[in-house]
Amino acid sequence: MTELPATMTAIGLPTPGGPEALVPVERPVPVPGAGEILVKVAAAGVNRPDVMQRKGLYPPPPGAPDIPGLEIAGEVVALGEGVTRWKLGDMVCALVSGGGYAQYCLADEGSALPVPAGLSMVEAAALPETFFTVWTNVFDLAGLKEGERFLVHGGTSGIGTTAIQLARAFGATVFTTAGSAEKCEVCRQLGADVAIDYKTEDFVAVVKEKTGGKGVNVILDMVGGSYIARNYEAAAPQARLVQIAFMEGSKVQIDFMRLMLKRLSHMGSTLRSRPKAEKAAIAASLVEKVWPLIEAGKVKPVMDQSFPLEKASEAHARMESSAHIGKIMLTVG
Repeated sequence: MTELPATMTAIGLPTPGGPEALVPVERPVPVPGAGEILVKVAAAGVNRPDVMQRKGLYPPPPGAPDIPGLEIAGEVVALGEGVTRWKLGDMVCALVSGGGYAQYCLADEGSALPVPAGLSMVEAAALPETFFTVWTNVFDLAGLKEGERFLVHGGTSGIGTTAIQLARAFGATVFTTAGSAEKCEVCRQLGADVAIDYKTEDFVAVVKEKTGGKGVNVILDMVGGSYIARNYEAAAPQARLVQIAFMEGSKVQIDFMRLMLKRLSHMGSTLRSRPKAEKAAIAASLVEKVWPLIEAGKVKPVMDQSFPLEKASEAHARMESSAHIGKIMLTVG
């Protein structure tokens, strides 16, 4: 076994700011505690919460590293006390509470998953954040069932591309919004039944038209703001709405009468600060119910562009341009 170095390159955030605030720094290689594994990172995903953290709007939870990065893939190179699920040399992808933008990263053993057969390490690193998020919100919280109608906003984001594929794989009729004709076509290729260009079409009107006025049963929304009232309009009676972000803002004046009259359920969740046991339970569900779909080629991570770790600032600029389709990744040499 190769001896581990004492220090590593990571991406630091000395002060909040724009993409240029992300700078390479030298940090000690972390040491796994009880129940933790140390992963030599091959690739890490870039996600909207990383952007929020960089801006100073989403601080790491207590005990989490200040290094950004919520998902990784790589090789297990050290084991903490009591670890039984993994051995040295295993190739894993993992959801982490921070620290992914680095050459080495700690992960709780329960939040790590085997790399699905047939996927590269970069593709595997694109799985945890979006698949954990979509599974726990759409299937656990909202209880999407076969035959129901499902709407996800931001269809070409990492969350959107994952939600479209999983909802379709489990037998739902899928509606989505996206910001151009090209992006709508990508959504349809991924399995969306109806893709709505939100820049030229009103998603409420299209949903009502395509459902004969019935509306959709489950909505996954990361926009917030003005979309909240419009989601209520597009929802079917007894629909379930799940809020996972507020790109348009979390404070809004709204008439809740529609919520009452339609008997709607409006829920929300975050993933990063949830207890380890809850994350481990989500991981177990994914391995059982979703990993076989990935290995069969029925569901796949949609990849946009990869950047070397040292160019994390360029990756963030790409994400903030909203030109991307699918996942933006960092590769660690």
